[in-house]
Amino acid sequence: MELFKSGNPTLTEKIFNQNANGYASMQGTMTIKGTMNKFGFMLLMVLGSAAYTWHLNEYANHSLMSTLMIVGVFGGLISGVVMVFKPTLAQYLAPAYGLFEGLFLGGISALVNDAFRVKYPDLVMQAVGLTFGVAIAMFVLYNFRIIQATQRFKSIVLTATMGIGIFYLLTMVLGLFDVNLPFMHDSSPLGIGLSLFVVAIASLNLILDFDMIEQGAAQGAPKYMEWYGAFGLLVTIVWLYLEILKLLMRFAGKRD
Repeated sequence: MELFKSGNPTLTEKIFNQNANGYASMQGTMTIKGTMNKFGFMLLMVLGSAAYTWHLNEYANHSLMSTLMIVGVFGGLISGVVMVFKPTLAQYLAPAYGLFEGLFLGGISALVNDAFRVKYPDLVMQAVGLTFGVAIAMFVLYNFRIIQATQRFKSIVLTATMGIGIFYLLTMVLGLFDVNLPFMHDSSPLGIGLSLFVVAIASLNLILDFDMIEQGAAQGAPKYMEWYGAFGLLVTIVWLYLEILKLLMRFAGKRD
């Protein structure tokens, strides 16, 4: 079905169709409320483990914090990939994914906080607040159908998301050959404009995620897909937070 287009690779038509039958009769069906409850639980996992790595940095245990950040990166990547190919395991792996992401986010946020502690001590908290603010705003806009996930809207957001992914991949490859693009990290107008664009696309991906979850529930996806839907939504939230954090760092650098 064409309505199943999302910029988030974890929430696709193929995955929902493959899991819409077979298990539903045994486990019950997916609901929007159930998905959001599970997302809330995963968010608590993120906040809890992030607080732990942040705490390690505050007590100068940088070695353990760095180790846990690496564990978080690879643990999150592995558990995420496994869930994409085996959504039935989401009910077991989704909470672990939340813990892994928290380990990484807490560490990277602590490092950014240290770097801007003197001149911009509230930068990280501003990024957290803006992330939640944008997510709530997108939910309200979607819920009241102010922004509708039309076919054209989905195609535009999906194309832009794929373009961003390809662009980031190319910059990583170029970096391996010591070819760096200054605007990827500096506070130039081009750099800030790029960050604003990526934040906007990440925000609009939330609309697609909400639509995918709603459609999954409407089509009677099995109960474990609530965990999978919550996982997919968290992927976008994490991306949005990191991009907002990067944008605020650019603004902070511009004022120095």
